[in-house]
Amino acid sequence: MRFEPGRLVVHRNVRRGRIGWVRPARVVSDDDRGLLIWIARDTPVASEVHADGRGMRTMPFAEWITSPSYRSAHARWSGPPLLKFLPTGAAHSVWWFSDEQGRFANWYVNLEEPGVRWDDGHLAGVDVVDQDLDVVVRPDRSWQWKDEEEFAERLAFPEHYWVADEAAVRAEGKRAIALAEAGEFPFDGTWCDFRPPPEWAAPPALPPGWDRPPVR
Repeated sequence: MRFEPGRLVVHRNVRRGRIGWVRPARVVSDDDRGLLIWIARDTPVASEVHADGRGMRTMPFAEWITSPSYRSAHARWSGPPLLKFLPTGAAHSVWWFSDEQGRFANWYVNLEEPGVRWDDGHLAGVDVVDQDLDVVVRPDRSWQWKDEEEFAERLAFPEHYWVADEAAVRAEGKRAIALAEAGEFPFDGTWCDFRPPPEWAAPPALPPGWDRPPVR
């Protein structure tokens, strides 16, 4: 399954059959290397929150997993425009962050289960399982792990956590780190100067079907 450049798709994180977050994006390219998507500033997004409005990262995981109810909170992407690359078959994606002037700031390796695509005709998307541990790679290709404490906290609840193999997650991170240290694709400068077509403005609202049942 390939997506046409320019098509609006939704990138969704799935946690045990529930949608953790959803972000509409435009397809930049989709080829043998993988799927490249663009999220504009102010794009409408949604994320799962506790019934009282708190997000999963603002409360102890032990409390989150015992909550009797959750809901979707709608907002706008408040960060800078974001480029995301999902390499074919890889258990991670690579994100390009920029500063307020639109200049490349850093790469971000988001460790996740390989995306599963779907296409309903009127809307398509890719569902991943975010594995929480990440790697920040600076322009000089130095790096650091991110969210290690959060990762460790959740691993203490294996019956509720969606990550089953800590070693596999870290090994995937180390594979991406090795590419970054060597300056190999996609850490070779590719897409660091990307600029979207001017007509790729943020959509006015989440597209109908964004909350369809996950495929994972």
